[in-house]
Amino acid sequence: MSARDEEFSGFVAARRPHLLRTAFALCGDWHRADDLVQTALLKLYVAWRRVEPGSEEAYVRTILVRAHIDQTRRPWWKRERSGDLPERPGPMAQIEERSELFEVLQALPEMQRKVVVLRHWLQLSVTETALELRISEGTVKSHSSRGLDALRRRLEASEIA
Repeated sequence: MSARDEEFSGFVAARRPHLLRTAFALCGDWHRADDLVQTALLKLYVAWRRVEPGSEEAYVRTILVRAHIDQTRRPWWKRERSGDLPERPGPMAQIEERSELFEVLQALPEMQRKVVVLRHWLQLSVTETALELRISEGTVKSHSSRGLDALRRRLEASEIA
């Protein structure tokens, strides 16, 4: 195995679980999340020599977000969804799916969910989030504000119930 392959394998071993959780937060489906991560890692491998050391995480995250956007724009996406498939087994799925916050997050409109995940889970700046999603900084701020308000209202309502 070459040094390049060893470096890539080390990165994947260390970051794949995090990337999978991020993809799941973006799309809300373990099967699609797996596909997104595989797509992102394949594209990262092809570009591995060109990626600056230390920026691998940002590079693969950008690929992940853009792959999700591309996927949801495809015509078949509107017809077919993998919601009928069984959920991903294992402790990670059980822990995250039980989280009330996570369920409420999945109920947000898609763009609000993406902005909230990037801004508040991955802790990207407004500028970084705007670049990742290819939207203006003002749009990031408004989606973030609306998304957080919706999360707050839904969590408060569930506490009352």
